[in-house]
Amino acid sequence: MRLSRLSAAIAIALSLMPATAALAAVTEDAVQAALPKLEQMAQAAVDHGDVPGLSIAVVYRDRVVFLKGFGLREEGKPDTVDADTVFQLASCSKPVSATVVAALVGRGVVTWDSRIAEIDPGFALADAYPTQQLTIRDLFAHRSGLPGAAGNELEALGYDRGEILHRLRQVAPATSFRSAYSYSNFGLTEGAVAAAKAAGMSWEDAAQQLLYGPLGMTMTSSRHADFLTRANRSALHIRVGGDWTAKLTRDPDPQAPAGGVSSTARDMAQWLRLQLGRGRYAGEVLIKPEALAETHQPLMARGANPVTGAAAFYGLGWNVQYGRHGLQWDHAGAFSVGARTLVSLFPDDDIGIVVLTNAFPTGLPEGIADSFFDQVFDGRVTEDWTAKWNKAFDGLFGPAVAAAQARYGTPPASPTPALPLSAYAGRYANAYLGTATVTDRQGTLWLALGPKQQTEFPLRHLDRDLFVYSPSAEIPDALAAVTFRLGPDQTADQVTIEDLDDFGLGVLARSLQ
Repeated sequence: MRLSRLSAAIAIALSLMPATAALAAVTEDAVQAALPKLEQMAQAAVDHGDVPGLSIAVVYRDRVVFLKGFGLREEGKPDTVDADTVFQLASCSKPVSATVVAALVGRGVVTWDSRIAEIDPGFALADAYPTQQLTIRDLFAHRSGLPGAAGNELEALGYDRGEILHRLRQVAPATSFRSAYSYSNFGLTEGAVAAAKAAGMSWEDAAQQLLYGPLGMTMTSSRHADFLTRANRSALHIRVGGDWTAKLTRDPDPQAPAGGVSSTARDMAQWLRLQLGRGRYAGEVLIKPEALAETHQPLMARGANPVTGAAAFYGLGWNVQYGRHGLQWDHAGAFSVGARTLVSLFPDDDIGIVVLTNAFPTGLPEGIADSFFDQVFDGRVTEDWTAKWNKAFDGLFGPAVAAAQARYGTPPASPTPALPLSAYAGRYANAYLGTATVTDRQGTLWLALGPKQQTEFPLRHLDRDLFVYSPSAEIPDALAAVTFRLGPDQTADQVTIEDLDDFGLGVLARSLQ
């Protein structure tokens, strides 16, 4: 279970876990009464160490009624979070990107049903019919058939966007075309990139010119380089020995439409106004309402909400659900290296919230949003929502890590010795992962992957031709097998990298080059 698979698992789990939502009309008095309690919840979360820092915006009836930051940008440093602190949004980028495409649709550049084969003919899926019929709508609704993690592992190895999108044709479909929901970061990315290409623009320029600029979102970008220039930016945090630590970083440029937006609570509040205004902003139509409305239509059933049991759906870059408080649009985001975000709106009541935090794992964004909406709709919090969501996140990887530890954590009592390490060393390759180089460095095998062989891991011998390694920096106890197959000359002619073999593409043959 490497970083890419962790990220995919998070994304899929999040997409199945929309915030909790008996129908009631929201009043100004109810909103104003709930805001001090929202502030108290956020401050208490920081004081209790639930996250190092967070920032929140609430929009009601086209007004920003709450905007504040709490805690620290980076644990151990004095700089504090405010409404203008820039956070990495992770998968909360998806509904933002759907808004950009809606702007292109509204201008007549493309339609949601434009075929990818016509606007980006270089892209292909594994099968010919889906390749010819695939549309922007299919990709933003996650119904292309692409497996959820396809491409994520290539990103983690250092491949760029173009190479990743090209290699997706090697991946066998997880489902038949348009038959089921399969959350795909790089599928959605292709839909966005193709739409921008039809306009003769890069994705990043399209986002800036069609959305961020018109809304005055001056601190928002789809380029990681821009995020790094922001003096007031938040670090990512994971727990190390029980303490939050800013240990890792994340450059999500390859999947920028799906997970690469960085923004502030202040900027995101303007985007919430646009969403609740159905395309109108500051009294003007910025995006044609009919183009934007399509993003909010429930297209794909996603099964029962694992926290509430409610039926949930996916639109175009949006979760759509019908729950206790009525129609809800939302999306969560996470990087396993240290980000958690949430946007949640009740459009019929003209209210929405964005919660940006700088730590993983935590269910705090959903906990805060659910508790706030309980206060607004019911006048009281009905559950300890943060505890429920924390339990959901705590259960994401624990069983898998435990199973890997049970299988690989302890060597067998009487292991069969490995052959001389020279029998395993060499170059291996396939069309999806590219080249893997195995070298003997002073009695230890090292595995190098990626376009420049820059991603390296030491291998620990377990039994004969079986080695193990830890592919995840943020969860070092997660282990995966690297198994060599010997040829007739007792030299390895093939290697299988377990955590990269979800789609049967983790088997690499020895290369003579």
